[in-house]
Formats: sequence, structure tokens, C-alpha cells
Amino acid sequence: MAEMTHIERVMAALTNAKGDTLTCYPIACGVNRNLVNGGVSYKDWAHTAKLYAQSFIEGQKAYGFDFAIGLMDLSVMAGDLGAGVRFDKENTPFVDKTLVKTVEDYEKFKVPDIKKGRSAVILEGTKLYCDVLKTQVITAGFLEGPLLALSQSAGAERLFMDMFTNPSAVHKALKTMTEYDVEMVKGFGKTGCAGLCWDYLWGNYSCLGDKEYDEFEGCKKYAGDLNALTAKEGMAVAIHNCADLPHLDTQVKKFKPAIYSMAYYPLIPGSPSAKEVIEQGFADNCLMAGQIDPQLFIRATPEKITQVTKDLCQEVKTALCKKGLGSRYCIASGCEVPPDVHTKKENIKAVVDTTRKYGVVDW
Repeated sequence: MAEMTHIERVMAALTNAKGDTLTCYPIACGVNRNLVNGGVSYKDWAHTAKLYAQSFIEGQKAYGFDFAIGLMDLSVMAGDLGAGVRFDKENTPFVDKTLVKTVEDYEKFKVPDIKKGRSAVILEGTKLYCDVLKTQVITAGFLEGPLLALSQSAGAERLFMDMFTNPSAVHKALKTMTEYDVEMVKGFGKTGCAGLCWDYLWGNYSCLGDKEYDEFEGCKKYAGDLNALTAKEGMAVAIHNCADLPHLDTQVKKFKPAIYSMAYYPLIPGSPSAKEVIEQGFADNCLMAGQIDPQLFIRATPEKITQVTKDLCQEVKTALCKKGLGSRYCIASGCEVPPDVHTKKENIKAVVDTTRKYGVVDW
């Protein structure tokens, strides 16, 4: 088979046709800032739309990904809502001052102006990199789901307690988070991105059962409406969930995303491997993605990560062949490639090159 373009390869995977190889996207986002102007600080990158956009453009030049998905970090919405966010020079930003001290605080959240703050940076930056890359690869914005945004703003431990002791207060805050997400979806719809990747992290059995997840984010309320709005705004729905025991029946079979990105935790009983998610039918109508350990991009030698990628390609191809599927799997990291100065650029390139060599769809 002749070599496909990135877009041709992805479209073959999405439509269950045979691509030339499996698709590949190590989730290399913040780490790409090291390719811009000799390297820029995380704070500058996260506050400057042009630097943010240029990092994805430079990452594409350097590595040849099949996707460009604009993950910044998970404190963006919380920060624009007023939470304190700590910016170290090189590390991923994180919330160090939450906003909920009493139950009454859940009612005080207000939707911020998305034309300001880091919300504006992401929207402007996404448009900038989409303008350059949309004819080369499948582009997508990245957005925190309402429950994740609230957990960042309120503090996860506090939130999970209040979900059971003060659910009405939590729902009032989730309504505000959803209104915020609605404005962001409409904003992303104007950027030209082909898809919108939602981080629905709390849909996992380590934290919530099916009933609780459905009540506080699932099909009947917040996420279901946001997924529908995403499609209405002309973008494909993608989902990223790097939790250990994801709600696959809900987030894959009920949400029906075009792409689902997940992680694998081999030491946790029940954490589904690539082979298992394919065998259990989750790849039948969805491009599944994962599941290389992100720490390997720092700790492993190029030879080691090459072997891990080769083994994953073989596992995936064998399972797809048995199910009679085409190339419906994306070789990816289970979560973001660490945006660390010690992350090895050669390891990112090794995953892409190995997928091109050993991910050939030949059945």
C-alpha cells in the first residue's frame, strides 16, 4: 500500500478501512515548548497564544504526528474562575488555592469572560495552529469537562464529600461549569479545529460508580448536552481519560466519541489493556488510543521505548485482525508526555518511527 498522508491515515482508521499503518500520536503538548525559540518557560507558553500555537507547529515538523490536540494543562478553567494556580518554571501548573471553603461557595461561581485569561489564550492559539496545520493533520481543541473543572476549583477531596452530603450545592456549581464549557465550545467552533477533545477524568470506578457518574456528569445531564453541542458546532467529539478504571460503557458506547484516549495500569486488577478493549468491542465504532506509559519518555532508552511500541503494535494488530477491524487504533501515550526538560525528544520520535515500521496494516 502506498504511503498515506496523515489525514488519509486517520480517516481510514475512523471509517474502519485499512490504513497503511496504525495512526500515532504520543500526546506531546507542553513538552513541545522546548522546540520554540530554544525553549520557553511553561508560564510564558501558557499565557502567550503565539508561543502556544507555535509549539504545536514545531512539534509537527519535528515528529510527524497524525493529530494535533491542544492540551495546555488541567488548571485553565479553575484559574480563570479565580483559583490560585502555581506556575513553576518547568513543571505543569497546578491549583494551590481552591475556591470552596463552605457549601455556600458552590453558589458563588460565575462564568468568566472567555475573551480574557488563559481561556482566551487557548482559543486564539488553537485558531493559530489550526490555520497552519489543518491541511496536514487532524486538529482538535482540548477542554476540561464540568466535573473535572469543578474538582480543580473546589478541591477533589472536598468535592467528593460534598457530592454525597450536599449534592444540590454541587449541582448548582456544575451548572455554572457547564455554562462555562458551553461558551468555550462555541469559541472552539470558530477556530477551525476538526474535533474537540474532552477530559472526562472522573468517569472511573476508582472514584465513582455508574449511578454517581451519571448523576454528576453523564448522559442525562452535563456531558451529554456538551457532546451534542460539540457536534452541532461542527466538531467531532473526542474523549481523553487517563484514569485507571474508566467507564468505557458510558464514555465509549453511550457517548459515542470518534476517538477515545485511555491509559493502562498493569498493576491494577481490571485495568483494561489494548487487547481487551478491542476484544470487548470498544473499537468496533470508535478509534481507541493508548497506552504507552508516559514515564518511559523520560526514563527509557530509545531502544526500550522502541520495543514497547513494537510490542503494542503487534498486540493491537493481532486483536484487530481477530475482530475483523481495519486500523481502528492509535498508538499513543496513556497520558500526556511529561512536559519536562528531561523528556527525551528521541523517545517521542522513536514511537512515531516504530509505529510507521511495525504498525503496517497487512492482514
